[in-house]
Amino acid sequence: MKHRIEKAAVLGAGTMGARIAAHLANAGIPCYLLDMVPRELNAEEKRKGMTLETPTVRNRIVLAGLEGAKRSRPAAFFTPETARLVTPGNFEDNLTWCGEVDWIIEAVAENLEIKRSLFSRVDAIRKPGTIVTSNTSGLPIKLIAEGRSEDFQQHWAGTHFFNPPRYMKLVELISGPKTKPEVLESLSEICDLRLGKGVVPAKDTPNFIANRIGTFSMLNALRQMQAMDMTIEEVDVCTGQAVGWPKSATFRTADLVGLDVLVNVVRNIYENAPDDESRELYRVPKFVEEMIARGWLGDKTGGGFYKRVKKGGESEILTLDWKKMEYRPRQKAKFGSIEAGKGIEDTRERLRALAGPALEGKGGDKANQFLWSGISAMCLYAARRLPEIANSIVDVDRAMRWGFAWELGPFEMWNAIGVERMAQALERDGKELPAISPESARHAKESFLRNGKGQHELFRRRDRNAQTGGGAGGSDSLEVAEGSHSGSAEQRRCEPDRSRRRSDLLRISFEDEFDWRRYRGHDPCRHCAPEFGF
Repeated sequence: MKHRIEKAAVLGAGTMGARIAAHLANAGIPCYLLDMVPRELNAEEKRKGMTLETPTVRNRIVLAGLEGAKRSRPAAFFTPETARLVTPGNFEDNLTWCGEVDWIIEAVAENLEIKRSLFSRVDAIRKPGTIVTSNTSGLPIKLIAEGRSEDFQQHWAGTHFFNPPRYMKLVELISGPKTKPEVLESLSEICDLRLGKGVVPAKDTPNFIANRIGTFSMLNALRQMQAMDMTIEEVDVCTGQAVGWPKSATFRTADLVGLDVLVNVVRNIYENAPDDESRELYRVPKFVEEMIARGWLGDKTGGGFYKRVKKGGESEILTLDWKKMEYRPRQKAKFGSIEAGKGIEDTRERLRALAGPALEGKGGDKANQFLWSGISAMCLYAARRLPEIANSIVDVDRAMRWGFAWELGPFEMWNAIGVERMAQALERDGKELPAISPESARHAKESFLRNGKGQHELFRRRDRNAQTGGGAGGSDSLEVAEGSHSGSAEQRRCEPDRSRRRSDLLRISFEDEFDWRRYRGHDPCRHCAPEFGF
């Protein structure tokens, strides 16, 4: 049974909660936005003679969150009038409103006990069949709902939006142990068709997909910076547009997110992923611990890795010298390889050029060495996490593109550099290549190379130019491994990603995602053409 969402409630009016409510309103879904009641009066309230029972005092926190969403840039609401669809309230006076809605989204503090305590109250109020989800960025979905009623758990899931929700495409959808399939299907359809999101199913593992891979990449950059004695600017010039990542790169991104948030993610992975072979990397560097102790959390506190100051009536950006723990004037970082790459428009070609010296065993300049070390480690880490965190390589790539605004996901980067060349270089470096299940290649443009033991170790890109005389990457082309599909013989010939909807085809290009008409080299059949509306 499909679930109709006519009204929603968001619990928590912080940065994410208020902006999720705003985007629900953008989609025409009336929404209640609730938060805590203040425990004491502020100075202005005292001056005005208010009490803790004054309505505006009781709703002070939620009103501040809603006002922040109204003023946010980029804009959280489509129009100022859209905000009228959001009704503010608080957990003490208005939690019963949850009994009126079809979807309850929790976005309170990342604390397991706080979430569980709130849900114990919600469970007694919600009407049977109401969908309940958490926007947790990485706490275990199964533990948050532990002890709740059977109906609650059957209609329970994780819906992890990325900030800002209106603009970031990704929503990670995480099933609970007892979640009904139709609930997941309904959530996927709502997020896709009504909210315009790209939905990626994720496993209930620490920090799911995007934050698991992205945090590894960021911490590895910190480790490399220290090992190679690099500056903040040098790392950012390597990890930004040069490799198809956002201009904010590593440290500007950290300042935007907030070091406190980043450290919470890191600690969650360290504490809850004991079998991760790279677990020791998830230790916060000492200088970052010192930054937190000093309150240098990023933009929210006026300074983090970068700091904007006023000097002589003009604004100046300072950069942290991580060895001296002092701010200094920003320095321009310049590497020959990065400068040469600016003349290469295509990101795939630019990656091949930047990785070239390492692939040839020549090392290159410091940027070449830094990027090879970072990208190769990240690609290997992503491969080792399958099928632990995701069902397929496509899901991992989508999560990184849609959630972190990477132009290419880890496996697409590996493909761009060259599967065999990169594998040979990794083996030369003494790195063990992981075995990956053939099921992970399902619905992908890539396939895996079967070894003698029946495992699939390396993914390969299908050569789209094979039928027209070849082209770049032809040596890396293989067919999808036998046994990686199920169903009838005709269905095995055509197995499109059935999560694709007509609305998605308006947002993506076939070359970037999935050209079902060329998949396994056949024409559209009755199994796929109606699905895509052709």
